Amino acid sequence: MSMTVPGYSPSFKKPAETLRLRRKRPRNPVDPGTGAAVSPADPAELGPRRAALAAGLRLRPFPATGSRSGGAAAASLRRNPFARLDNTPRPAVGPEPVTDPAWPPFLDFHQENNVTWKKGFSERTTVNGIECFFPVDWSIKTRLLFTSSQSFTWADHLKAQEEAQGFVQHCRATEVHLPENIQDPRLSTELRCAFQQSLIYWLHPFLPWLQLFPRIGADRKIAGKTSPWSNDEGLQQILMSEWSISFTSLYNLLKTKLCPYFYVCTYQFTVLFRAAGLAGNDIITAILSPTTRGLREAMKNEGIEFSLPLIKENGQRKQKVSETSLHVAESECKTEPEDDEDEEESFSWLEEMGVQHKIKKPDISLKLRKEKNEVQMDHRPESIVLVKGINTFTLLNFLINCKSLVATSGPQAGLPPTLLSPIAFRGATMQMLKARTVNVKTPVYTGYKDQFSLEITGPIMPHSLHSLTMLLKSAQKGSFSAGLYTHEPTSIFNTYEFLELDLSFSETDLANCGLHLKTLSQLTQLPILGKSSLRFMEMDNYACNWKS
Repeated sequence: MSMTVPGYSPSFKKPAETLRLRRKRPRNPVDPGTGAAVSPADPAELGPRRAALAAGLRLRPFPATGSRSGGAAAASLRRNPFARLDNTPRPAVGPEPVTDPAWPPFLDFHQENNVTWKKGFSERTTVNGIECFFPVDWSIKTRLLFTSSQSFTWADHLKAQEEAQGFVQHCRATEVHLPENIQDPRLSTELRCAFQQSLIYWLHPFLPWLQLFPRIGADRKIAGKTSPWSNDEGLQQILMSEWSISFTSLYNLLKTKLCPYFYVCTYQFTVLFRAAGLAGNDIITAILSPTTRGLREAMKNEGIEFSLPLIKENGQRKQKVSETSLHVAESECKTEPEDDEDEEESFSWLEEMGVQHKIKKPDISLKLRKEKNEVQMDHRPESIVLVKGINTFTLLNFLINCKSLVATSGPQAGLPPTLLSPIAFRGATMQMLKARTVNVKTPVYTGYKDQFSLEITGPIMPHSLHSLTMLLKSAQKGSFSAGLYTHEPTSIFNTYEFLELDLSFSETDLANCGLHLKTLSQLTQLPILGKSSLRFMEMDNYACNWKS
C-alpha cells in the first residue's frame, strides 16, 4: 500500500530507472600464429590451429575482426579520452595564410615579430652552385636567428678541449675546410671547434659591467651604471691615452694589410676603416655616418679631403639636388618678405653716409640658404662621408684630438669610443658572441612539427656572418633560414662609390689578415645593397636566397 509523502512528485524517477550501464565487450581471441584478433564466431578452429602451429606449419590468418562496424580501423581512429579538447589539432580549412612580404618570415621566440612562416619567400635569388652566397654586407648585425628543420644540438655544451682548440685556431688564423655534408654534426669535433672560432671578436675598451655596443642611443642602458671616470679628469686622460694607442695599433695593422677592417663606434657616429683591396677600392678607405655640418667643417679645417657619395655620385643627381634646393629656397624667400626688408634696413645707414656704391653688398641670403641645406642633411643617410688614401691618416689624428669625440655629459661622459676588430690588436680584449639554441613546435595542417633555432647576439661583423653561414651550410645539409637584425646607423655602409681597382691587386695580398680565403673573397666584392642591408636569408638545397 502506497503512502502519500508530502512534496513527493509521482513523475520523479530514480537514477537506476533512467541510466543504462554499458556492458564491457568481451575481448576477441588472438591468433597465436599471427597475433591478429580473430572473430569470436570461430572458437572451434582454435584447437586444430594450435596443433598445426606446434607442427611448424604456416597458417592462414583469420578474417578481419569487426567487419560489421569497421573493427580495427575504427579502433585506431578512436579518440584518446585523456586528450585535452583545446589541444587537439584541427584540420586546416582554406588556403595557407600568407605573410606580409614587407617582413622576413622567420620564427621569433621573443615575440618581437609576430609573423607566420611561409616557405619560398625571397626577393632576389643567387644560384651559381654550392659556393655561391649572399652579397657582402658591411653593416653590423646585433642579432641573428637561424631556423631549420634539423636540430642545432651540436652547438650546445662545447667540451673544454673543443673550446680551447677554437681559441687556438682563431689566434693562429687556421683555415678549416668542412665537408659539404656532415652526417652527424654532434660527433664532429672539427665543426664544433670551427663554431667556437667563428664567435670570437676583439674589443677595446672592456668594462664588464657596461655594454659598449651599440653606442648610439645607448644612454638608457648605461644610465645608472657605475662610471668613476665621469667626474675624474685624470682618469679620463688615462682612458683616452690607452684608447689612442689601441686606435693607432689598429690603423698600422690595417695599413700593412694584417687587419682587413675595423669599426670606431662613438656616441654620435660610426667610422668604418677598410684595407686596400676591399669593397672595390685599391686604397685605404674610411666611411663616417651619420655626420653633421659642424663635424664636416672641422674636418675641412684640418685639411681632410672627403666626398659625399650619395650627393656627388653623378652629375645628374648633383644637379637635381641643387635645383631642388634652389626651388625650395626661392619658395621660402617668397613666403618670407620680412627677412628681405630687415636686410635692406640693416644697410640703410650706408645710403645716409653716401657710400653705398663704394661698398659691395654681401649676398647673405645665398649663404643662409646653403647653410640651411647643409643642416637639413645632418643625421641623414645623405650625410655619409668617404675619406680615401693618405687622408685616412689625417682622419686618424683628427679623431684622436677631437674633443667632441667623447661625450662631456650624460651616462657616456668621459667614455672613449668602442673599437671593434676581427683580429687582435694592442690593448684589445677577446670577446665571444653569445649563442643559444631553442626548440619549439610550430603548427601545421596535420598537427605540430619541431622547429629548431639558433640565436646569435652581439656585435656581429661581416666576417662572422659569412663564417657562420658556411658552417651551417655543412651542418644543416644546405637547408636553413635566417632573420638578420641590423644596427641601423651602419646600414649606409653598403654605399659604393665607383673607383677603378688596380688590376695587379690579388686576394693573396690580404692572405695574412686572419680571415678565411672564402670570407676574404666575399669582402672584396663590390657592395650592391646601397642604403639597405640584408634582412632575411634562406638556403634551400645549397641555393641561397636573400632579401634586403
